[in-house]
Amino acid sequence: MRLKDKVIIVTGSTTGIGEAIARRCVEEGARVVINGRNRQAGKDLHNELGKEHVATCIGDISEPEMPQALVKTALEAFGRLDAVVNNAAMIVSSNIHSSDKDLLHQVFDVNAAAPFALIKAALPHLGKRKGCILNIGSVNAYSGEPDLLAYSMSKGAMMTMTRNLGDVLFREEGVRVNQINPGWVLTENEASRKREHGLADDWYKNIPSMYAPAGRILWPKELAAAAVYWLSDESGPVSGQVVEIEQYPYIGRNAPKDESTISGK
Repeated sequence: MRLKDKVIIVTGSTTGIGEAIARRCVEEGARVVINGRNRQAGKDLHNELGKEHVATCIGDISEPEMPQALVKTALEAFGRLDAVVNNAAMIVSSNIHSSDKDLLHQVFDVNAAAPFALIKAALPHLGKRKGCILNIGSVNAYSGEPDLLAYSMSKGAMMTMTRNLGDVLFREEGVRVNQINPGWVLTENEASRKREHGLADDWYKNIPSMYAPAGRILWPKELAAAAVYWLSDESGPVSGQVVEIEQYPYIGRNAPKDESTISGK
């Protein structure tokens, strides 16, 4: 087991990528603090995985008390803290015309400030274990789609934080900080977004090859498999790194042939 006895907080872990990471961590021998806003989903996952493997702390990560609550839950349930996965995020459609300062503050609070606050709260305990932090970003951090402006800006901020703290915290505390930037992933939230955009329920079965050379987009469990490497001791002294998980080179890609498109990521 690659994560045997490690204690890991995974935010936004009652659905999607976060849930897949939580499940895979338990499979690899870790004990996990589950977090999300859906109390029933958290209860169901807790019961499925078993109280010996998981503890639950339900709530919005942008609430001021949540970082300390998550850390307290880990310590009270399992006596230590080895890693934090900052996965929870607010994905909202917005562009230059529909965005304002209030929206930007709201999105940045959830997607950048809250992860920072959790890192700060967890750091004393992570330092004792020479633990690690894994931030879940997005390929949108590099520029983003026209209608994902606020989200893309916030993920750019997260990526800068990862690079900065990946250097500073490893030197000062022995705590590694790395990031995965997922591409287009078939989560429940993504399926819901596409339905809101007017697409058929089976839209993911017929995606242009320029977006999905494999004939499909990524599955949450594939992101979870990648997360295990960064959370395990296998990644050694590597810190301050950002890795894209996508099926084509996101930067410097060859220009695709003209095709009809489906907006993703």
